[in-house]
Amino acid sequence: MRKPIVAVVGRPNVGKSSFFNKIIGRNVAIVEDTPGVTRDRIMAEAEWAGKYFFLIDTGGIEPESEEVIPAQMRAQAEIAMDMADVTLFMVDGKDGLTSADIDVADLLRTRGRDVILVVNKMDNPRVKDNLYDFYELGLGEPYPISSINQLGLGDLLDVIVSHFPKDLEAEDDEDSIKIAIIGKPNVGKSSIVNAFVGEERVIVSNISGTTRDSIDTPFEFEGDKYVLIDTAGIRRRSKVTDDIEKYSVIRAIAAIERCDVALMVIDAEEGLSEQDKKIVGMAHEAGKGIIVVVNKWDLVVKETNTMRDMERKIKGELQFMSYAPVMFTSAVKGQRLLPVLRTAKAVAENRAMRIGTGQLNALIQDAMLMNNPPSDKGKRLKIYFATQIGVKPPLISFSINDRKIMHFSYARYLENKIREAYGFEGTSIKFVFREKSDKEDI
Repeated sequence: MRKPIVAVVGRPNVGKSSFFNKIIGRNVAIVEDTPGVTRDRIMAEAEWAGKYFFLIDTGGIEPESEEVIPAQMRAQAEIAMDMADVTLFMVDGKDGLTSADIDVADLLRTRGRDVILVVNKMDNPRVKDNLYDFYELGLGEPYPISSINQLGLGDLLDVIVSHFPKDLEAEDDEDSIKIAIIGKPNVGKSSIVNAFVGEERVIVSNISGTTRDSIDTPFEFEGDKYVLIDTAGIRRRSKVTDDIEKYSVIRAIAAIERCDVALMVIDAEEGLSEQDKKIVGMAHEAGKGIIVVVNKWDLVVKETNTMRDMERKIKGELQFMSYAPVMFTSAVKGQRLLPVLRTAKAVAENRAMRIGTGQLNALIQDAMLMNNPPSDKGKRLKIYFATQIGVKPPLISFSINDRKIMHFSYARYLENKIREAYGFEGTSIKFVFREKSDKEDI
């Protein structure tokens, strides 16, 4: 089940960023009383009434402007709207209805999405009559709020969650291994998808993507069902030339939410970018399986140990997810692609692996004998019991005497011992530590 996506759009300086910050509970968006200050789309997870969703803050839309930065902001907002399950159209109650609001409303109607009209800055009684002017936009009932003073936010959130699609749970086939193809534009993501489904051993049945602006391709390979989620459909717009790769983030997040395994595709000649690290970091935090695919390997001039050196460099830059295998392909020439599919299957199985409680505790006991747990001020860490309480990703609960003594380096040591014994290639392992007393050691 993926989380719903809510996009906040509107002309510049209507209070979108202030609203975003209030909802997610921390200052992430840049708030400044200057039009156009939020140039990049910002996204964070939010929760209301037990329902989790992604909230997207966008730059202000200026529909008639052809300057590079406003055009870029408009393009990002359009992509956010394409991906969103619910779009919040924010206007300024203090300013009243403007021609720019009418233009944005026209743009929203062409997208055909579920739109909620939000009138911000309605904390002053003198502007309350402005609310009725916004009915002219033809977008239904306007909801008055004040982001700064937190007026009406609870009622608005109730409305937002009531608009979430009811069928999100039913859109995925649980019997299939879902693979998201992620990465910045022009690294060969679509070529990899085409190469996968072009194999004679693959049965192809194309369907429309269940996540907007992506393409889902179900197929079978060696008796297993797969769904490829291709996020490569990034539209280049004229007049939008500044940092086009940032547009891929929202599609990657939506695809990561639904996948079992993420293929992080990078260009062999370019290597990892900061954007790549950001996107793959999201997959890591979400506990998804990860394979780093170095594509266009045929274009690299090889010397002795070129592949080994490239793998070491990538793992050095991605130390937080050293568990991820690095594989080298050429989608155009069809080289080393089938091993990627087989590895994806193994990674999906690793995410679902369970370790027996007896085996796990014997392993932890041996690990403690080889390397004593840390101590602090004469008090030594005691691990009473360990058990795996979850999968996808594997989640292990430790019963200990004091969380403060469980240093991250010792937790990493335990993780390494578990990986030595059971592998878990391609998947993170999550730990939770619970304090207990008056128990005997293992």
